[in-house]
Amino acid sequence: MSAIKISGLVKNYGRVQALKGIDLTLNPGELVAFIGPNGAGKSTTLKILTGQLPATEGGVTVAGVDVLLDPGEARRHIGYVPEEPALYEYLTAREFLEFVAAVRGVDGVEEALAFTELHADGERLIREYSQGMRRKTALAAAILAKPPVLILDEALNGLDPPSAARVKGRLRELSDEGACVLLSTHVLDTAERLADRVIMIAQGRIVADERLDRENGTDLEALFLERMGQAGDD
Repeated sequence: MSAIKISGLVKNYGRVQALKGIDLTLNPGELVAFIGPNGAGKSTTLKILTGQLPATEGGVTVAGVDVLLDPGEARRHIGYVPEEPALYEYLTAREFLEFVAAVRGVDGVEEALAFTELHADGERLIREYSQGMRRKTALAAAILAKPPVLILDEALNGLDPPSAARVKGRLRELSDEGACVLLSTHVLDTAERLADRVIMIAQGRIVADERLDRENGTDLEALFLERMGQAGDD
């Protein structure tokens, strides 16, 4: 069964067509980078995948669940970090993670605090946190239940290099354990070093879907510029 399946996905905002018939299949155990310029349709796609936006046309399933018909059930299979995480600011990080764990019906709060190195600050209110600490809290909450699908929208923004390296390592581990990880990023170096596969979107269309060659190396920047140039010529 596919982890994520998108068929003929269209999204219109009035006269503006943000997505123009996207087809994608992502499998368990894949770590996929989702890249494209601003306004290409990345965030719209992720918001539809996570049940935050309705589609104009098309079908979307996550772990076999129809997101458009039953977004609540689909979200049970997803760990999600948006570009701007919304957290309960008057909870401590520990309280927030305990709440997430209770809703998910799992344990792992101590492991999540240790992974993000928030133990020392776990009793502080989230409203006192820096951007990087808030990002760590959101990542801890997304990974807590070890969901089969992880969707991360610019999730490494604001992290210091050691924390970013630790998160990348954990994403690799989860993928190797069978999770499907979809990472939206503007940083081509991150995509090139971390992902098994890269999907490029421009002007609401998929313009490239490539497996990265670890042995011979893939010049992702050259490929990106080539495909974006071709999209601009259409």
